[in-house]
Amino acid sequence: MEFSNLPQVILLCGLIFFVTVLWRIFSIYAQSNKNGYSPPEPAGAWPIIGHLHLLLGANKLLHHVFGAMADKLGPVFSLQLGIHNTLVVSSWEVAKECFTVQDKVFSDRPTTLAVKIMGYDRAMLGFLPNGPEWRNLRKLVMVELLSNRRLDKLKHIPESEVNLFVRGLYGLWKSKGEGSVPVVELTERFGDLTTNVVVRMVAGKRYFCDGGFKNEEARRFQQATKNFLHLVGLFMVSDVVPLFGWIDSLTGYKGKMKKTAKEMDSILEGWMKEHQQKRKLSSIDELEQDFMHVMLSIQESDPSAQISDTAVKGTCLTLLIGGYDTAMVTLTWAVSLLLNNRHVLRKVQDELEKHVGRDRQVLHLTLARLLHGFELGTVLDMPIDMTEGPGITNPKATPLEVTFRPRLDPSLYI
Repeated sequence: MEFSNLPQVILLCGLIFFVTVLWRIFSIYAQSNKNGYSPPEPAGAWPIIGHLHLLLGANKLLHHVFGAMADKLGPVFSLQLGIHNTLVVSSWEVAKECFTVQDKVFSDRPTTLAVKIMGYDRAMLGFLPNGPEWRNLRKLVMVELLSNRRLDKLKHIPESEVNLFVRGLYGLWKSKGEGSVPVVELTERFGDLTTNVVVRMVAGKRYFCDGGFKNEEARRFQQATKNFLHLVGLFMVSDVVPLFGWIDSLTGYKGKMKKTAKEMDSILEGWMKEHQQKRKLSSIDELEQDFMHVMLSIQESDPSAQISDTAVKGTCLTLLIGGYDTAMVTLTWAVSLLLNNRHVLRKVQDELEKHVGRDRQVLHLTLARLLHGFELGTVLDMPIDMTEGPGITNPKATPLEVTFRPRLDPSLYI
């Protein structure tokens, strides 16, 4: 029998015993310090990792897990996630209280490995801690970028993109031969539409046309954005148990984050240099001033605003990421639900015909234009698969393939 590794085994057993005792002491101390108003927490916390094992699993979706816990524990409960004591709210009334009445209490944001690496070390508005820099950027975004006045000047962008979206579907139907009922995958087309709108408003670029990339930069941007959204939603060991953060390097995710950050920064840096060059060569018409032009203009004219190049890129990245996935996912689920509830779909179309008629089209409302302009159906009249996929925006797990044909006069699609 080989006993050469016996000291290591004894050391490991001693370490496990020590950690277990330490955790037990900490648990007793924490329990003794809880008052009667502390939220309940599920049983089964483990040493070091706490309740993490209850959340992890190949087929577990977090909102389902939290929903099941809320059914047992109530709308407000706590979890121990490694070193962090976490409050989980599963009630819109309580969430409203947190973000309105108690907003200062909940104003801080946790630092995660993904945000630190890919988010310019928390220079993105959505991840900055509450302080002068955050308030300055928030004021810039709300007053200069997302004000009614600015959005009104840029309203031609969503209008033109929705027109091109509808025209593209009509062109696809016509290419298949009139009288046909072709099949189209809508999720990807919704993604191209929302990307064009957001990127044009942020940087004045149009990346997609007729279901394809316009250039290599467009392909790079889409891939980098998908990678960002995937990586920012992953569980990282260092976020909950910093002592074992070295594991993140072994999994390869830390390297992927650095690669994605480099690629995204390369794209944003290129946009910024193009804008700076344009500003040197000629003045920019106000209607052509995208968000990046506005921020660079303030950066040049008002040094007291303290808008660094990193702040410009971080704010642009915030707006891009915030607008890329959410609109696409929302439109996908909305159409899926309507196709699985045909009586509601018919009611929507009847309302549109009543208030808009069949001799004109709704303006730039994507869903309304789609439902008003086309008869939608499913392949073999089968119900839509409503399986949810993993991700922070709750995407649909399977493609949204629908049949379609125009329902208005052909002149309205040109």
